[in-house]
Order: sequence, then structure tokens, then C-alpha cells
Amino acid sequence: MENPINGEVVAALTVFVRGGSGPSHSSLTSAFLAAGIVGLTRYSSGSLDSLNKVDRITEAARKVWQQPTRGRRLVEEILSIYRVAGIFGDPNLQMEVASLRSALLQRGWALDTDGRLDRLGDIDLEVGDRQALNDQLNRLRRNTEDAGLLLGTAKELLESVGKFVLEENGRLPDRRIDMPEVMTVSMETLGIMPVQVDASTEGGKQLRKVYQAVRTVVDAINELRNDHGTGHGRTLPSGVSVEAARFMIRQATMVAEMMLATHDRQMGRA
Repeated sequence: MENPINGEVVAALTVFVRGGSGPSHSSLTSAFLAAGIVGLTRYSSGSLDSLNKVDRITEAARKVWQQPTRGRRLVEEILSIYRVAGIFGDPNLQMEVASLRSALLQRGWALDTDGRLDRLGDIDLEVGDRQALNDQLNRLRRNTEDAGLLLGTAKELLESVGKFVLEENGRLPDRRIDMPEVMTVSMETLGIMPVQVDASTEGGKQLRKVYQAVRTVVDAINELRNDHGTGHGRTLPSGVSVEAARFMIRQATMVAEMMLATHDRQMGRA
């Protein structure tokens, strides 16, 4: 779902301009033009035939309904004028903002607290692209509204971090490998597998337990993602609460941070 535009998102966007509230008509016109949308019904002050703000946004959305790139640009331009208007900082509009955030999450997009759009789920995390990994890690930190969707994103992040570690160490195989193998080999490379800890040393038993917990989190997220994450439907299994899923997502971000920090130290970048 590359296009953030659908009926629910449009409805959530138009709430802020109902009854003539929100940004001016001229601001909307500027947003539409910046998004490259032409041929819309013009607004003329005082004209009985002019569309209201809700109808103008709806008309613009119809123009990009089947065009992902232009749909994203339209949403970003509308969000831009909403930010200027102070909508996302208005305490009286937080329920409306939450509804918009939820609608966008259903399309695979995240709305941060400043009202900026981020892609979730199938983000291209190329091996070797550390900035992409950092960006995705930050998105997970900021957004935990849709646990089912984010479990898929967390799995993809961990797998990408593992491949990044293997690539930089020259250990990424030419053949296709699944996430459990990626994580096993990358964690061995980093020295954070439980069996690599000498339990006879001071604190060794406790550290082994910590590393075992890390592996448990990785395996649990992989299994949940395979059955219930992005690409397989986002409904959480009945035995997993939203709170538990969010906890696992937060644990995934900490695992990713630990792996990247350990890798940086080993590569002399710490």
C-alpha cells in the first residue's frame, strides 16, 4: 500500500477543515499546486458555486487515488499547511490527530508528533545502508499505535541489522538465508550468543541469561510476524495483548541498538 490515500485517510484529513475551520482556501490551493495537481475546481470567494474545503480536499484526493507518488505528495503538502496552522500542537484536536494517525497506519504510514509522514513496513533497507537502518529504528521508537503492523516492521529491521553486520564482516552468503539463520550468524559474529559467554566468569551466568533473552525476543518477533505481522494480516493472536506486542517492539529496538553499537565497537567506530 504505497499510496497513503484512501477514503478513511481523506475523511480524517478533512475533519480539520469542516465548517470552514483550519487553513485558508489559498493555503489549500498552494498545497494542491505544490503536489502537482491541476485542473481542480477553482475556489472563488463569494461564489455560490465554489466548493467548500472538505470537497476541495476530496476532489484533489480523487485525482491521485491510483497514483502512489502523487498521493504521498498531496498528503505531505496538506500536512505541511496543517503544521503551519498549528493543528498538531493544538490540545483540542488531539483526538482528531489520533484518528488521522490511525487511518494512515492502516495504509502502512506513520504520522509523528510533529505531523510528518513516515513510511512503515516495506521500507527498502538495503544492506550497507546504515542511515536507512537508523531511520527505521527511529520510526519504531516514535510509533507504537498499531502493534500488529509494527511487529512486521520490527522483524524487518532486525533482519536488516543482521545482514548489515554480516555484510560488513564479509560473512553474508550468496545464497538466500532466512531470518533465524541471519540472526544466529550475526549474533555469533558479534559475540552475543548465550553459548559464547563463559558462565564461570564473574557475571557470566547473568550475561548468558541476558543474551538468551535477546534471542528469545528475536525468535518471538519472527514467529509472530510470520503469522500476524505486515504481509500476513495485522490482527494480533488472541493470546497476545496490544501491551505485550508493544513491549516486544520496544525490546526489538533495544536489540537493534545493542547489535549496531557492538558492531561499531568491533569495527573501531565506537
